[in-house]
Amino acid sequence: MARGCVAYQGAPGSFSHEACAVLRPWDEPVGHETFAQAIDAVRQGECDCALIPVENSRIGTVQPASDLVAASGLKVLAEVWRPIRLALMVPEGARLSDIRTVESHPAALGQCTGTLADLGLKSVEAYDTAGAARAVAEAGDTSRGALAPTGAAEIYGLSILRNDMQDSADNRTRFVLLGRESA
Repeated sequence: MARGCVAYQGAPGSFSHEACAVLRPWDEPVGHETFAQAIDAVRQGECDCALIPVENSRIGTVQPASDLVAASGLKVLAEVWRPIRLALMVPEGARLSDIRTVESHPAALGQCTGTLADLGLKSVEAYDTAGAARAVAEAGDTSRGALAPTGAAEIYGLSILRNDMQDSADNRTRFVLLGRESA
């Protein structure tokens, strides 16, 4: 069993990855494609704990994460609210007038509906904020942008066109730390 690791959903540079680095700096963050996989990593003893977002101040419950946490059989060891600031990032050289679509996790897109509508940008759902940034970077298509934490732009070599894309200045997400009884 790998000791000293915390499971999260997403790619490096996601909000969950950032939260792991800040809240559990002594643990190795281990990313998983889905919330279920991150939770299963704890149940199966592959990681000591999992950090999962369950609620957002703008959109409410984060699904399916909240239902998976409730059904997990794991203990909530701690919880914390973290500020969420979304940036619009694009391939190098792209301008706002080039962008047609913006990719991100459905929860992140839901936190920016007004801003995206004002800019006339079409939302495209992705499994993760940082995963969307990675996909946009790999495609190199200047008509595609991503909504993700600013750190994802650096990781994936993207340029930030706009910071604070979220509709609410007080945008926050509640994360829960899950573990087995013995954790």
